Amino acid sequence: MMIFSIFLISILHILLVKCQLDTNVEVSDETVSDNNKWAVLVAGSNGYFNYRHQADVCHAYHVLRSKGIKPEHIITMMYDDIAYNKMNPFRGKLFNDYNHKDWYKGVVIDYRGKKVNSKTFLKVLKGDKSAGGKVLKSGKNDDVFIYFTDHGAPGLIAFPDDELYAKQFMSTLKYLHSHKRYSKLVIYIEACESGSMFQRILPSNLNIYATTAASPTESSYGTFCDDPKISACLADLYSYDWIVDSQTHHLTQRTLDQQYKEVKRETNLSHVQRYGDTKMGKLYVSEFQGSRDKASTENDEPPMKPKHSIASRDIPLHSLHRQIMMTNNAEDKSLLMQILGLKLKAPEVGGHFSTLYNYCADGYTAETINEAIIKICG
Repeated sequence: MMIFSIFLISILHILLVKCQLDTNVEVSDETVSDNNKWAVLVAGSNGYFNYRHQADVCHAYHVLRSKGIKPEHIITMMYDDIAYNKMNPFRGKLFNDYNHKDWYKGVVIDYRGKKVNSKTFLKVLKGDKSAGGKVLKSGKNDDVFIYFTDHGAPGLIAFPDDELYAKQFMSTLKYLHSHKRYSKLVIYIEACESGSMFQRILPSNLNIYATTAASPTESSYGTFCDDPKISACLADLYSYDWIVDSQTHHLTQRTLDQQYKEVKRETNLSHVQRYGDTKMGKLYVSEFQGSRDKASTENDEPPMKPKHSIASRDIPLHSLHRQIMMTNNAEDKSLLMQILGLKLKAPEVGGHFSTLYNYCADGYTAETINEAIIKICG
């Protein structure tokens, strides 16, 4: 009887300890019920002077992970030519503000280089395995978040070598809806004229809530453009504002409309827009970006407040001027000055000066490049 009593007490002790452990366990990514959440993060540009787009995506990736979204449920597309670019003074790192916190480390990139294009993007959304990598496997009970950052124009958003037109995008969204590939869908787009992707195009009956960095007729803005060592802008204004808003709030207590209104207030140089099923604004951000109830703590580096922002289309010239000022090598400075001349004399050609600079750095002379352009133009 004594032995049985000791055995029983031992069992009770083990159960008590287990209960205590269960009630005090720290919530980890694996214990959070976010299995029905998916995210697609896209930086649609390439070239060093578009640094900010890939930095935005990397920052967003880490915020979604910290909120509990599983890595296998996050699909990233970025050219990945910035972190190890020869123009990057901080090799292997990407910053999103002057705090110089590295957001590149730990990001899983699913599509890079030439695979970053509109066709692959649409295949990813449709779950088409011919995309060649990770694709959405969402169903009728899943919530999906799409974030895109790059350049745009009326009725389109850009990829490195092609464009995605509003009608194409809308056709894919309707396909996803009709094939029950999501329960609810939220889209954030950073691009000039980004409102034109949805205005009078996105209906209110698809369970889609979208916000854009700008109206259909205005520029979006880059920010943190005056880093003493980096000539490129580190962030986009709208993107930085929504990412930091998610980073610093408990998303189980923050609605989509609350985030929209705060981002609209902070993004004060363009008019942030809202489209689609606006009734979804009452939903919590956690339904799309993760329900792990964690906000930035006192031990985290506090986000910075953007002070000086530049219209996206003016950033290339601004960055080029800063690169010239920061360059000590006389030969490099001469090459940059020649590219600046091209930029001023032929804006359409100079607009590709990041590519031109790489050609120059690889040994091509300005005369050789100019001759090639003349031959093409005939």
